[in-house]
Amino acid sequence: MQAEIVTIGDEILIGQIIDSNSAFIAKELNKIGVSVYQITSVQDDRQHILDALTEANRRSQVVIMTGGLGPTKDDITKHTLCEFLEDELVQDGEILAHVEMLFEKFISTPISDLNRKQALVPTRAVVLKNNYGTAPGLWMEKNGSVFVSLPGVPFEMKNLIIDQVIPRIIDKYERPHILHKTIMTYGLGESAVANKIEDWENKLPSFVKLAYLPNLGRVRLRLTAKGTDMELLKKTIEAEAKKLYPLIGDIIYGEEEDESIEALVAKLLTDKKMTLSTAESFTGGKIAGHITAVPGASDYFKGTVVSYATETKIRLLGVDKGLIEQYSVVSEAVAVAMAKNVKQILGTDFSIATTGNAGPTKGDSDVEVGTVFIAISTPERTFAQQFVMGNHRERIVQKSVNKAFELLQKEIVKF
Repeated sequence: MQAEIVTIGDEILIGQIIDSNSAFIAKELNKIGVSVYQITSVQDDRQHILDALTEANRRSQVVIMTGGLGPTKDDITKHTLCEFLEDELVQDGEILAHVEMLFEKFISTPISDLNRKQALVPTRAVVLKNNYGTAPGLWMEKNGSVFVSLPGVPFEMKNLIIDQVIPRIIDKYERPHILHKTIMTYGLGESAVANKIEDWENKLPSFVKLAYLPNLGRVRLRLTAKGTDMELLKKTIEAEAKKLYPLIGDIIYGEEEDESIEALVAKLLTDKKMTLSTAESFTGGKIAGHITAVPGASDYFKGTVVSYATETKIRLLGVDKGLIEQYSVVSEAVAVAMAKNVKQILGTDFSIATTGNAGPTKGDSDVEVGTVFIAISTPERTFAQQFVMGNHRERIVQKSVNKAFELLQKEIVKF
């Protein structure tokens, strides 16, 4: 079976916000065997919404909408949905009481009649109570199809999807299994990897598909198997994944289901009861940001020193000024000193250090823009590697963050 997602709001179409809601919903649907056929973003416009619903209904059994449920005049989703489904709005007493309670307990401004209109719902809708906001979710059915309308606020939408929408879809529909396995590679581009595994890819079973997911110095190979026999899917996808190692084992650094490399690093450090610190220069704390985005990071991550300026490297990290004068602030020697010193200062088993020139000017060093050094300190050794990451500032930083995690992961597995 398949679903479609319709996001409603001018703010998406003018680039004011990024549509993260669709990505979350699609991922959750995929987990239960529902394929997303299309994602559509539309204006806060009656006809535009009606056209999107008509097209989505023609193709899919489930249509999930987010946005346009606020109390203001431009929020017209409920009214338009009623028009589409030939229904009308009535006041829901339970939702009204909930809205009034939220205003009384958490909102300093007085409640208005406009806010009370949040309690208007279609007569035939199953109301999905929103515990974190005033706009309820709505579940409506017509001719065997389901239409779900959810608030656009991400944390409100996510709770409704997980707690109420997904369980209802599971109860209503028979669905196939969809199983993913992702092999993570680094060091070769997408086309080079494809050339190496072409024969293997051509021989994949018909129910197994391969997708290439390139991202700044790494390529993820995602195998997807779809069918009704879960055991067959598991055995097949594992067998096919193993066939990759003789072909490209030298560039494979791990496997993931829905995990990032920083999540894998987190698991490794947690399982081994080992700790990590970072000293960042041109990456500006982005490595630490990726680390702390993983729940439970406080168990193994002890902190970072963002030593962006040269004097900070000297004053806080204790990098010898003479070393900088001799080799330059962007050098192997300075990267090694940063990694060693932050590991000692924060008392950790591992550390990462970065120093480089992300541009657009050369700054405190004469090295070319794009030149970076990434150092890793382990319980047994400290080393640094030089990389040339191009001439685009954001790509230089992100590629370096990715490379730092790859280097670290390879070292952790040795212990």
